[in-house]
Order: sequence, then C-alpha cells, then structure tokens
Amino acid sequence: MRIVIWGAGAIGGTLGAYLIRAGQDVLFVDIVEEHVKAINQTGLRIKGPVDEFQVATKALLPDQLSGKYQAILLCTKSQHTREATETLAPFLAGDGFVMSVQNGLNEMIIEEIIGRERTLGAFVNFSADYHAPGEILFGGRGAVVIGELNGAISPRIKRMEAVFREFDENALVTENIWGYLWGKEAYGAMLFVSALTHQSIADALADGRYRHLYIRAAQEILHLADALGIEAYGFNGFEPAAFLDDDPQAMNRSLDTLVAFNKLSAKTHSGIWRDLAVRKRKTEVLMYQPILAQADAIGLDLPLTRRWIQMIREIEDGQREQSLANLDELKASAQ
Repeated sequence: MRIVIWGAGAIGGTLGAYLIRAGQDVLFVDIVEEHVKAINQTGLRIKGPVDEFQVATKALLPDQLSGKYQAILLCTKSQHTREATETLAPFLAGDGFVMSVQNGLNEMIIEEIIGRERTLGAFVNFSADYHAPGEILFGGRGAVVIGELNGAISPRIKRMEAVFREFDENALVTENIWGYLWGKEAYGAMLFVSALTHQSIADALADGRYRHLYIRAAQEILHLADALGIEAYGFNGFEPAAFLDDDPQAMNRSLDTLVAFNKLSAKTHSGIWRDLAVRKRKTEVLMYQPILAQADAIGLDLPLTRRWIQMIREIEDGQREQSLANLDELKASAQ
C-alpha cells in the first residue's frame, strides 16, 4: 500500500520519514515549492534529541500528482483542511480513506467532503517543528492514537495501527477518537493562551500568577464536550476529569505533570507561538470555529475562549504584541 502524506511539515514530515526508514512506500505532497525541491534533491532530514537521520524520498506539488491512492494522511494546518481535502479527493481510490493527522476537529470537514465511511481520525501529541526546507526538528515524543469515527475496530484501522507503530511502538487504536480530539482541544486552548506571551509552554503552565487562566481555558472546552455527551480523554499528564470536577489539587497536579512533560522536549514553545513570533503567519485558531458554533447551538457561553481567540487574531493582524500584559488583560476581562 502506497501512503500519500499530504503536508510534509512538522507532523507529516516526521511521521513520513520514520515510515520510509521502516520500509513503507511513502509519497509526500506539499504546497511549499522550496520544501518539495529540497526533499527531492537531498532528502528529508530529521534532527533533534529524539533522533537524527535522513531519508531519500520523493515529493510533489499538488498539481504534479496523478493516479489513485488507498491511504492519504492529511497533515496540513487546520485552516487548510477544506482546500486540501477538495484538492486530494480526485486522487482517492474508491475503497480508499483519508486520515486526519492534524490539530483540531478536522474530521468533521473531511467527512463532509468525502464521506464519513472514507474518513479516519488520529490524535498526536509529539513535538516537532518545520525548521527549513527539507529539515524537521523532532523535539519529543507524545501520545499517538488512531481510530474510526464510529468507534469500530476495523481491519483497516488495525492495518494502520501496524503502520503507526513503525513510528511509535506505543501507538494505540481507540474506540473513542473523538474523546482524544476533544481532550487535545482543551489542552490546545491552554497552548493558545500561552502563545499570547513569549513564555515557553513549561514556564507558562508553571506560572502561578496566571495558572487559573489556563485552567479556565481548558474548562470551557471540556464543559462543552461534556454538554455534548463526549467523554474527553487525557494524555501525557493532562487529566480532563480533574478540570471537570474543578478539583484544585488534582488540576495543579495535572499542570505540574504537563510542565515536567514539556521540559523534556527540545521544542520549548508551541507551534502557535512559532507561527506568530517566528514565521509571522496565521495560526490554527480557526480550528476553534466549529467549537464556538456547537456552543452557540446549545446556548453555552464561552467568554474566555472568545476573548483569547480575538487576542490571537489581533496579534496575527499586527494590532497586538505578544506579552505577559495580554494575560493581565485577559485576567481582567475574565473577572
């Protein structure tokens, strides 16, 4: 089975390089011309404390692709999901599937375009960054979970489990992929709040002055999931049950564990922070629009979420600087 990885950045590049090294037949597709050129000329290099290696492989721009493929792993930024899915759809075999290996609830968009029965979900929490054309930093390992959207343990999801275990031997199949995706959305809310500053993830979550903001940011998302009947799952120290129970000791233990987990990674800051501070481009904040829509549909207010989303967009538009003063302002608005 040839695997197409659509998006050879932090997630797709890291995953694909490991699969190639393990002997899988992988074809990269990416929209960044200089990245595609570098991969074709010198290969894809993985660097960092986890591993150091380089693989010779092939990459194409979308308009260079032809043929039909059974497995397409969509690894783009969330905001590119719809365009990417519409572009790749003609190349999907009749019995093929697209697996979202992204941040966000993008499976909802993908299934709208190609059908639920052709869509698989994945949750990943490993640390990686696109550093330069042909070069990815692999900063640290984290949870890797895949699943069918309907919870079935199908032959194809078991086949993909074997593939993903060539990247991470601890990769799991779940009957509740939505639980992991919503858990990541709650944790992601904390990362977005941290990106309002220049603090590292570990320093941000350890800062007692603002810890209640991170707690409330996660709680708003978790309360929505709970209201929708979704059990959010934890990972790598994040324990949704503690936040739902509003248990101060348990929440602080969870955050302390997340601090320790993030201190182990060479990727000190989130990809959100990197988009704002280094690459000067739009973040994945658009992935919270479906969450706001679902909150509106059931009449649940998410005031803190709406405020930090607005602040992120102001930074994107050059109307606000990243600073701890943003958290003081957020704290004032929360009160």
